[in-house]
Amino acid sequence: MSSEPTPRFEFGRNWQLFLKHIDESVISQAIATMRRALDVERLDGETFLDLGSGSGLFSLAAWRLGACVTSVDIDPQSVACTAELRRRFGDGETRWRVETGSALDDVYLESLGTFETVYSWGVLHHTGEMWRAIDNTVRRVAAGGRLYIAIYNDQGPASRRWKRVKQWYNRLPGAAKWLVLAPAFLRLWGPTFLKDLLLLRPGASWRNYRSARGMNAWRDVVDWVGGYPFEVAKPELVFRFVRNLGFELTWLSTCAGGLGCNEFVFAKKSPPASGAV
Repeated sequence: MSSEPTPRFEFGRNWQLFLKHIDESVISQAIATMRRALDVERLDGETFLDLGSGSGLFSLAAWRLGACVTSVDIDPQSVACTAELRRRFGDGETRWRVETGSALDDVYLESLGTFETVYSWGVLHHTGEMWRAIDNTVRRVAAGGRLYIAIYNDQGPASRRWKRVKQWYNRLPGAAKWLVLAPAFLRLWGPTFLKDLLLLRPGASWRNYRSARGMNAWRDVVDWVGGYPFEVAKPELVFRFVRNLGFELTWLSTCAGGLGCNEFVFAKKSPPASGAV
């Protein structure tokens, strides 16, 4: 393999291709997901940071729930995608700003202040410095606020193999990427297609698929195979890291040791009252 650095995956391009599939049913699912994880009905008047907003779908969900939203992404195409989603489904710029920024830019993040909810789903493991990115993200949570993050599960040798696949994919030019994408697609979906065929419902899982981020099946395959930089962590490591920064876990959804993200919601402990023992 070449010693040249592996190019970053163009997440924003994938999100823009996905944008045409977003409709009210996708938005409703995103809202339901957020309500369940945060254990809320509404976020009226709360400040909400979406760090690594991607398509902007969950920024829109928070906005629909009444939050004052700040969407941030390092990819210009993702920023444009979020802004377009705001234009199509939002209400101008009321309660929703969209900016370009990085989870690794300490000075920029400090300038944003703190938020009652900080959301970063499937993003921080793509920065190239995951633990630093998590630390920076945690520091944007206000006292008494919430942190909602999702981090790729560490599958040991399988994760190392997928990292090599992602490197190969991103190093190949144009149409040559199919040399990696086609076998990866068969690995990811072949068993499911076979199972559906045996159950006399050919293609049912593919047609009905909707990822946690709202993607359809094909865009999710491309996002997974291409997603680089790529880091992983066992859920207990994420738990201990964030707990040691003054948080307590309030909600957890794991991928049962398999492929995908473990999701965490943490609450920031409020400082003790003045004079408390």
